Amino acid sequence: MFRTLILLFIAIPLIELYLLLVVGDWIGAWPTVGLVIVTGVIGATLARMQGLKVFGDIQFDLSVGNVPTDNLLSGALVLAAGLLLITPGLLTDVAGFAMLVPSVRRRIVARAKVYASKHVRML
Repeated sequence: MFRTLILLFIAIPLIELYLLLVVGDWIGAWPTVGLVIVTGVIGATLARMQGLKVFGDIQFDLSVGNVPTDNLLSGALVLAAGLLLITPGLLTDVAGFAMLVPSVRRRIVARAKVYASKHVRML
């Protein structure tokens, strides 16, 4: 757990900073700032669209009496993607955009369900 926190709070920001410096050196400082802003705006728009779609899917599941487990997990991933996309950086943008792709989300949800079935004990 401690290593994970170190990775999240130290390593990833350093990698992001390095990538921004490399890209800034390659295309210039202002185009890099523009790239970060554009990816944030596009990402927020896509996250909103995907979030509304997932919300509709959850409502449909509930209306027909199904438990919307997969759609709830997918909604959590869309929320995480939105947070990653509004965070300045290129690595987080790639991860965020990937999580907005429905087929990628389905794979993550499937793996999360397998992990949960092995590691979570039901009362």
